[in-house]
Amino acid sequence: MTTTVRETGAETAPPGLRLPGLLLGVGLGGFVDGILLHQLLRWHHMLTSTDHDHIGVRYYDPHTVSGLEMNTVWDGVFHTVCWLAVLGGLAVLYARVATGRRRVWASRVLWGWILSGWGLFNLVEGVLDHHVLGIHHVRGGPHQLWWDIGFLVLGALLLAGGLLLRRGARPFDPAVPRAARPGHAV
Repeated sequence: MTTTVRETGAETAPPGLRLPGLLLGVGLGGFVDGILLHQLLRWHHMLTSTDHDHIGVRYYDPHTVSGLEMNTVWDGVFHTVCWLAVLGGLAVLYARVATGRRRVWASRVLWGWILSGWGLFNLVEGVLDHHVLGIHHVRGGPHQLWWDIGFLVLGALLLAGGLLLRRGARPFDPAVPRAARPGHAV
């Protein structure tokens, strides 16, 4: 029986920041949407356009107490999903980073993935909820299509900005001390 020894440094890639960055971006982007658009501006809740949706969900008028209660429950479900995405992103990030935590949070790679995740959230949520299902719009009314398109454009800009930010960053391995990385004096 022959045992083969593998070079661990040459074949093992550093733990990636893509998954935790995307999870954090999706969760944080959802929180910005829910807190800013749902709660502070009160432009929409999860079920505010179900009176003319595409899937037959019962309409809960947000201008009545019972309608606002049901919309608030579904906003809470939405925020729970955002919270779980942030917790998942933090857990994966923590599991992948044993040393150099401060450098990870300052990394253009991580922030590029977070912006990309936020952009993906806007694009998926915008297409699915605003256009395919039609259960709510960014701001309902006569110009709702323009608000929905603006939300999609913002998502595309966040995604592109995140990819550009990440693309311009040096490869990042949190386990390697900063001075030992290429381009840094020892």
